Amino acid sequence: MKFCPKCDSRLAAADSKLRCSKCGYETANDAGAKPKEKKDAAPSTFKVLDASDVKSCQSTIKKDCEKCGNDEVVWWMLQTRSADEPTTQFYRCTKCSYTWRDYS
Repeated sequence: MKFCPKCDSRLAAADSKLRCSKCGYETANDAGAKPKEKKDAAPSTFKVLDASDVKSCQSTIKKDCEKCGNDEVVWWMLQTRSADEPTTQFYRCTKCSYTWRDYS
């Protein structure tokens, strides 16, 4: 993106030139730039961990599982409520894959 040196407006591509719509300034389009096409954005979904992912996940901590008593869990945090509320912490046992949450 280039700007007009006279009035600081954005220059628009017009054929092989860049032209200011405010003051009429023109310059050569030295880059031969066309508007860039946007790449397809990655989907805004997240993958829910399954049992095989739990073992390969690096974010394990020592915390007792509420179901089987195992002392190693995987944890992650998500913003499940409004932005002025604290994040929700999720825990998943590495042994039995029991998942629970903590709202604090």
